[in-house]
Amino acid sequence: MEERHLICIGCPVGCALTVKTEQGAVISVEGNTCKRGREYGEKEVTAPARTVTTTVTVTGGKIPAVSVRTRTDIPKEKIFDCIRALKGIQIPAPVHTGDIILADAAGTGVDVVATKTVELR
Repeated sequence: MEERHLICIGCPVGCALTVKTEQGAVISVEGNTCKRGREYGEKEVTAPARTVTTTVTVTGGKIPAVSVRTRTDIPKEKIFDCIRALKGIQIPAPVHTGDIILADAAGTGVDVVATKTVELR
């Protein structure tokens, strides 16, 4: 049996979790004070994923860049591939919240979307 010690990021409490696994399967999660802690602990040791946030250059806009994020979590090992795919992308204004900036980021099936509106100059 293996043990992993984590700090939960599922809510602001930040519980100290102990996740026990056997042959890759979660046996128990201890230390969580809410349901989200158990879910986070299980997911973190079996299939860790994160939301990616960054900015992309906007041409002809009132501001020079727009904030973007993955619509949902992507596998942790795909984060740098996603960032590399976004590097150098320039989009013309106007940009609207929710516009797809990059479809199927790094082959994850998850789109990168704008999180802000940028109007024309």
